Amino acid sequence: MTSPPSPANTRPLGVAAIGYAFMGQAHSHAWRTVANHFDVPAFEQKVLVGRHAEAVSAAARKYGWSESATDWRSVLERDDIDIVDICAPGWLHAEIATAALAAGKHVLVEKPLANSLAESEAMVRAAQAARLVGVRSMVGFNYRRLPALSLARQLIADGRLGTIRQVRASYLQDWLVDGESPMTWRLRKETAGSGALGDIASHAVDQVQYLLGDTVTAVSGKLHTFVAERPGPDGPEPVTVDDAAWATLSLAGGAVAGVDVSRVALGQKNALRVEVYGTTGSLTFNLENPNELYFLDGTEPIEVQGFRRILVTEPGHPYVSGWWPQGHVLGWEHSFTHQIRDFLLAIDGGTDPSPSFEEGLGVQRVLAAIEASSAAGGATVPVAGPVETTSTAKSPSATASRS
Repeated sequence: MTSPPSPANTRPLGVAAIGYAFMGQAHSHAWRTVANHFDVPAFEQKVLVGRHAEAVSAAARKYGWSESATDWRSVLERDDIDIVDICAPGWLHAEIATAALAAGKHVLVEKPLANSLAESEAMVRAAQAARLVGVRSMVGFNYRRLPALSLARQLIADGRLGTIRQVRASYLQDWLVDGESPMTWRLRKETAGSGALGDIASHAVDQVQYLLGDTVTAVSGKLHTFVAERPGPDGPEPVTVDDAAWATLSLAGGAVAGVDVSRVALGQKNALRVEVYGTTGSLTFNLENPNELYFLDGTEPIEVQGFRRILVTEPGHPYVSGWWPQGHVLGWEHSFTHQIRDFLLAIDGGTDPSPSFEEGLGVQRVLAAIEASSAAGGATVPVAGPVETTSTAKSPSATASRS
């Protein structure tokens, strides 16, 4: 395995991004903006990689990359590339990530970690081996970096909700509600791995475990495909993944979580809703109102109890001090900027960022158990325990300072 560049090497970190569609654009925006708002080590947007030369060249110019390429393998051989940001579809994650880590490149990979447990486990082994020589890796569950959800985690960790009893997490979209919407790679199991389960339930499951600082131990679930056939390039084509999923999750700490996700929920555009109910407090959040967290303090007199709106835009809130004056709201895209900020600081500080590949595998194990439960008619399926990491180093604090 190739070691990362020596700390004595003071040149800017060279970054390559692989993939230039939806996630590639979101990550590129983050790379363009992060140094404008946060103190991070110097880096350069070196190269954007994609399959189609003309299209990736145009995207590179538009997104701020110095050059483009079509062969990711040759990019990994370059000495001026230190970081590889993988925004390609899930079926490519394992191959690219393991090769990049073996080449001594720090790796950020979009969620879900991979399309299968076997691929995810291989990626964890590669990350653990790379970690021993100082090569860092992280999986991109960007919603952890929303200030409101970071604050929610802090409140729970501080005991403001008491003992957590119940969680509800739903992620509802409607971009597939039209039965005539054409086939895409996201609707084929061989390329997507799963449908709404891997695409958006991965976020919901990660939030349950992240917010509570807990792990899922058993699940009962159901998957369903409402539109079994869609127009393909050569005529009607069967849909081989789920449109929606439901699950009940048991957690090690005693809480129970309900999860439901859908890509055919008419009227819901990008609604990740999280509700957390404890013995002394409760929280609610909706991604469609990302700057707002609702908190109920159950220790107050019953006459004045009620959910109060917290506008998470104060300088003391997570990440917000890097942005605008108080009250000036942030958006969906800022979570990616915060993600890049934390990843760069971990690399610079020699610490292991979170979520790790082990945490990504933990989410994959929950998703696999939900799929197994659905195949078994909703039977309760145990989930393997958390994966031990090769380091206990902590990632940088979410409380950021202005550049």
